[in-house]
Amino acid sequence: MTQLRSHPRLIRKLRDAFGHDLCVALDDASVVEIMLNPDGRLFIERLGHGVSPAGEMNAAAAEIVIGSVAHALHCEAGEDRPIISGELPIGGHRFEGLLPPVVSAPTFTIRRRASRLIPLADYVSSNVMTENQASVIRNAIASRLNIVISGGTGSGKTTLANAIIAEIVETAPHDRVLILEDTAEIQCAAVNAVSLHTSDAADMARLLKSTMRLRPDRIIVGEVRDGAALTLLKAWNTGHPGGVTTIHSNTAMSALRRLEQLTAEVSQQPMQEVIGEAVDLVVSIARTTRGRRVSDVVHVERFAGTHYQTKTYAQIKEQRHVA
Repeated sequence: MTQLRSHPRLIRKLRDAFGHDLCVALDDASVVEIMLNPDGRLFIERLGHGVSPAGEMNAAAAEIVIGSVAHALHCEAGEDRPIISGELPIGGHRFEGLLPPVVSAPTFTIRRRASRLIPLADYVSSNVMTENQASVIRNAIASRLNIVISGGTGSGKTTLANAIIAEIVETAPHDRVLILEDTAEIQCAAVNAVSLHTSDAADMARLLKSTMRLRPDRIIVGEVRDGAALTLLKAWNTGHPGGVTTIHSNTAMSALRRLEQLTAEVSQQPMQEVIGEAVDLVVSIARTTRGRRVSDVVHVERFAGTHYQTKTYAQIKEQRHVA
């Protein structure tokens, strides 16, 4: 009961620390990210508008924000622990705070958790992707292909993943979906879904092993960033097709190379053939001066000899038309 009573008080303290303007931004569905630099300047990125200045915050106020977040996350911030990472109890937004000596003055970034699901149709209507690209993605979903979404920081990988997952739920509403994440960002409306989150006691590789005993139809990983990628690829290859994951990489082909690097963390043997068998479609999204754009949709057929055999979405369309 004490914890239940203290939770609203904790939220009030956090909101007081953030101040009115930041709280308004956190409640704004168009906000993507809030950034405070060491010089005290605030910047906010909004959907369709890019990054713009948003005032200033002095070092003392910023230190109170980071300290309040640390308290909410049941830890302490200071010289011995100058980096605070975690999920805010306000909205589940992702927080990264830094204190001296790793920065010259208190600095933080808040990645706002998406509150509105953007369907694939909206990606087409807003020119983020073409109708042909959306068609290839929908066909991949219907065919239970494994999809890797690649992109750089802030490119919209998770938002696109949510759109693809929504299509999966609509196409296969009775599938049992297992979702694995470090931070809760995936939105899934499936009736039969289980979400797992990493912790100090259970990393992504451990969660993936447990997932195999939970009878998944589809396995979704928020982002692969370490050797657990090999466990996921093996799971996709052994009777659990139709999964989705994201990876930090700027192009579709570099996403495959990035998977090679991650699997090399846990295996001395090259894993190109495993990657070529497990990954079916790579969708690459990028943040450009004109907004976000899906730059590549590449079908991976196999790894043969020294390279991956792939087809672009245009080649896939042409092949389907001929057939």
